[in-house]
Amino acid sequence: MRLVRNGKGIVALRSFRPGTTVLRIRGKIVDADTVWRYWQQGNTRRGENCFRFDADRYLNPEGDISDYANHACDPNSGIVKDARGLKLVAIRLIAAGEEVTHDYSTLLGADDVWTMRCRCGFPDCRGIVGNLLTLPPALLRRYRRLGIVPSFMLSI
Repeated sequence: MRLVRNGKGIVALRSFRPGTTVLRIRGKIVDADTVWRYWQQGNTRRGENCFRFDADRYLNPEGDISDYANHACDPNSGIVKDARGLKLVAIRLIAAGEEVTHDYSTLLGADDVWTMRCRCGFPDCRGIVGNLLTLPPALLRRYRRLGIVPSFMLSI
């Protein structure tokens, strides 16, 4: 069992089997200019917490539990886009009491320049979280097989 290591996070109250939806990511759809304005106005946390929704839009989960979704280089869930929007889906068994994490890189297109120093604490930590193209090729292939790289991300 792994508890939250970096600030606030999402902790599973029950176990989730692989392929199970952990939660729907709710929020307001905003364009890239709006996210950029968050940064310019000094509201970096708000900008950092937006999920890439498609080529030109982001989902701002401000005020929703999804606002606390943390990164891990060895995540137990991933973001999946379906007809209803974005959802966090277990990619391996998540035990009750375990922090629910996903890899931020799966939602950062080649046009995204944002990076973050990683402190996930996993043995295979990459040290820096960057866009999709910075992932090791074998890991990207694994994520694609698991269905946690939205197809629009591959064309950005």
